Amino acid sequence: MLKWIARRRLAAFEREFDYDASYLHRMLDVSWQGFLRFAPMMKLAAHREDVPPAAWYAAKIVVSLAEDCGPCTQLGVTMAEREGVPQPVLRGILAGDEKAMGSDAALAARFARATLAHDPAADVWREQIVQRWGERALLSLALAIAAVRVFPTVKYALGHGKACSRIRVGNMETRPAPSAAPA
Repeated sequence: MLKWIARRRLAAFEREFDYDASYLHRMLDVSWQGFLRFAPMMKLAAHREDVPPAAWYAAKIVVSLAEDCGPCTQLGVTMAEREGVPQPVLRGILAGDEKAMGSDAALAARFARATLAHDPAADVWREQIVQRWGERALLSLALAIAAVRVFPTVKYALGHGKACSRIRVGNMETRPAPSAAPA
């Protein structure tokens, strides 16, 4: 019965976001216990306090680009659009164009890139985040960065990974710039 409910929720998520969650279906088929242990990652990835949507999604998209997961990046863009993040901001994030993405998204993108690279510059961006939005925002960004990395890793490990190629923002397709993610 519980597996049936999980399958229905996954199918609804797939329809709502036009997203292929076959890796989650496979996980559910292989191990109910494994699926149950993984499921809280979705809640963790959704945690956001005190950080503006554009900044939060900028961090998440930078991470999915770094992990080279096209479907994950598309999912992040789709969710950001539905939460009202403007399309020019999203295109700026994908292009790595800090001017186009605006100051909030640029700060979060810089922080995410520096964090992924273990760059000491993260200290500067961290301070600015705390000054601008507070400690809960910093925690939200840190959890988003960590959680978003898990999904592409599991997908690739299970053989469901798909590289970034083109991402749709609104009615336009764009190719993410290599500079948008850390090297």
